[in-house]
Amino acid sequence: MGFMDRGWVATDFGGPDVLRLVDTEVPAPEHGQVTISVRAAGMNPADYKRFAKGPNNDASALPLPLGFEVSGVIEALGPDTEIASGGGAPGDPVLAFRISGGYADRVTVPAADVFARPERLSDPEAANLLLAGTTAAEMLHVTGVRENETILVHGASGAVGVSVLQQAGLLGARTIGTASARNFDTVRRFGAIPVAYGEGLEQRLRELAPGGYAAALDTVGTDEAVDTSLALVADRRRIVTIAAFSRGQQEGFRAIGGAMPDSAAYRAQIRPHLIELAGSGRLVVPVARTFPLEEAPQALAVLQSGHPGGKLALIP
Repeated sequence: MGFMDRGWVATDFGGPDVLRLVDTEVPAPEHGQVTISVRAAGMNPADYKRFAKGPNNDASALPLPLGFEVSGVIEALGPDTEIASGGGAPGDPVLAFRISGGYADRVTVPAADVFARPERLSDPEAANLLLAGTTAAEMLHVTGVRENETILVHGASGAVGVSVLQQAGLLGARTIGTASARNFDTVRRFGAIPVAYGEGLEQRLRELAPGGYAAALDTVGTDEAVDTSLALVADRRRIVTIAAFSRGQQEGFRAIGGAMPDSAAYRAQIRPHLIELAGSGRLVVPVARTFPLEEAPQALAVLQSGHPGGKLALIP
């Protein structure tokens, strides 16, 4: 039988004021499904972008359930069903990505998207590992970053940036990352050289890497980030953005997003590797704050301010 639970939905397109906490009936899991009691829901810019006003809004998709990743415990498994990492029993700690409707007390999701949670990770950390982590991994993958190369990361102190710095370090690359001065310690903590964005950025970057840059990875999408990438990296196949889609089309460099089939396929298959890295302490998820599930709109406002200082999670 299903239970009455709560979950956040967007009832319209706009800001956090369009969100409602509604009663939802969570279906019992069928074959190939798992019901998870949510202990933490990860929060990502993709969450508020999902219900932002835009030219392509489709009102027939409303209400939109929010939340692409969670951590929690298995409540029930469908018949003859194992989770993606094998086995699974009620009470086991798990994380799940990429799902729909994670801002909730409970979710029933495909077992193929559910993995055992490493002991080392707290629920808020586990709930915030995979969206940023798979995005970062794909950025490094499509630009072909290798050992001993010097790469440029725009927005190095944000969630995707921090994951890029760590994963690039594991590949043996040297990273130089743009950030605001107050976030320099974060950039240094993850093994990169920080540089302040703003006027004169290109010159500062040239001085830091006289041998040049092999690749540029942009997580912010500003014209400054794109212009300096184009000025510093000759091979446009080694420039990637997750934000400046129209510039990418105009200038002939790569733009990637989770909705693109190639991106979705790569991000799905890299999940076990990232969980293994996090489980062994080689990939960490800095969490800034947690909020009660009831405070999702306030938490999204903090996230949207652009300066949360780490990941945010909702706690049912």
